[in-house]
Amino acid sequence: MNWGVYEALLTGVNKFSTEFGRIWLSIVFIFRILVYAVTASRVWGDDQKDFDCNTRQPGCNNVCYDQYFPVSHIRLWALQLILVTCPSLLVVMHVAYRENRERKRREKMGEDCRKLYQDIGKKRGGLWWTYLISLLVKAVVDSAFIYIFYRLYENFFLPRVVKCTLLPCPNIVDCFIARPSEKNIFTLFMIISSAVCVLLNLIEATYLIGKKCKENMLSKGQTITLKKDSYCCDGNDCKQSKCDETVNISEDSKNSSCEAKENRQNQEIIAIE
Repeated sequence: MNWGVYEALLTGVNKFSTEFGRIWLSIVFIFRILVYAVTASRVWGDDQKDFDCNTRQPGCNNVCYDQYFPVSHIRLWALQLILVTCPSLLVVMHVAYRENRERKRREKMGEDCRKLYQDIGKKRGGLWWTYLISLLVKAVVDSAFIYIFYRLYENFFLPRVVKCTLLPCPNIVDCFIARPSEKNIFTLFMIISSAVCVLLNLIEATYLIGKKCKENMLSKGQTITLKKDSYCCDGNDCKQSKCDETVNISEDSKNSSCEAKENRQNQEIIAIE
C-alpha cells in the first residue's frame, strides 16, 4: 500500500471539508489506517498457519479454515479503506476541474474578464452536490462492510474453538483459532470506528443540507426586500440604486467586451481555416 498517496489525498480533501469532515479525516487516518498498518497486520499475520485442528487428515485444516474464514479480516479492511476514501477523490478532482477551466478562460479571454467561480473551493453548485454524494457514498460503504462482517462472523466475534464436519475430515473435528481475544478486540475497535465514521458522514450531510436551506431562505428574503425598496425609494436610496445600476452596467460592458473578444477570435480562426 502506498501511504504517500493516502496522505496526499487526505491533505487535499482537508482543504475543502467542514469541521465534521476534518474530524472524519482524523478518525480515518489515525484510528483506522494507522491501526491497520501498524498493529492489525501483525495480530493476524499468517492466520491459516496458526489455525490448528485435532486431526492430521490431509486437507482437513484447509477446508475448515475456508469455512470459518471465507475472507480474511485484513483483506476486508484493506478493501474497505480503499473504497471509503475513493469518494473523497471525486471532490479533489472536481476542484481540479474548476481550476483548469478557470485557467483556460483566463488564457483565452484575458485577466480582466469576470471569473467563472468567485471561490473555486467553495461548495456551490455542482461541487456542493459532489461533496454531498461523496458523504452518502462513504456512509453506505462503511455500513455495507459492517453488515458484511456481521454476516461472515456472527456478532463480530471469533470463538476459541470451532467444530468442523466437512470432508475430508474423518468425523467432528475441533479446530482452534490463534489469539481469539486479541482479534476480537481489534475487530470491535475497527467496527466502532466505522460506525463513528458513518455517524459523522450523516451529521455532515445533514449540516450541509440545513445550511443550504438556510441560505436559500435568506436569499429569498433579500430578494423580497430589494423589490420593496425599488417601489419606495427616496433621496439616498435612489442614489444608491443608481450606483448599483452603474456597477451592473460596467460589469455588463466588461462581459460584453469579453464576449466580443471571443467572437473576434472565433472569426479569425474561421478565416484562417
